[in-house]
Parts: sequence; C-alpha cells; structure tokens
Amino acid sequence: MTFQCRPQCAACCTAPSISSPIPGMPNGKPAGVLCIQLDEQLGCKIFGQPERPAVCAGLQPSFEMCGNSKTEAMFFLTQLEVATAPQANNSQ
Repeated sequence: MTFQCRPQCAACCTAPSISSPIPGMPNGKPAGVLCIQLDEQLGCKIFGQPERPAVCAGLQPSFEMCGNSKTEAMFFLTQLEVATAPQANNSQ
C-alpha cells in the first residue's frame, strides 16, 4: 500500500530549506517558510512540472516522515533540516 499525502498538510513544503530556484523564489526557500507554489488547499501548483526542484520530486511521503499528523511531520522534517544543515564556520 502506498502512503498518500495528508490533505492540507504541506509540512514537506514548509519545514525544509530548498537551495535550488523555485518559480517565484529564485534564491530557493528558507526552512520554515511556506513555498510560494502552494495553492489555497496547500497543494503544489508545479507538481509534475519540469520547473519543480529535484529535491521536491525526490521527497516521497512515508509513515516515517509524515507520522500521524501534520504536527508529527513538521517535527520530523524540522529535526531532519537541523541535522543536515551546513555547520556555521566559527573559525576566524
């Protein structure tokens, strides 16, 4: 059985940062910011289109990522964002 996206969730379009250009967001998207390509129902307006970033196309819904609620999905994806963020260079 395939895991389906939860309606009105968009955690995967909010929590992670995206470093590649998105139509309307030429510098990508910071973590925690809604993607400009979300419609009123929080669906992707460029789903399946060539201008959709590869990172978005590669992110597939799963129970491990999405959990039982949008809150659980946001928590998991935020933790993943923190764990994979480049470390700030503190050396002078």
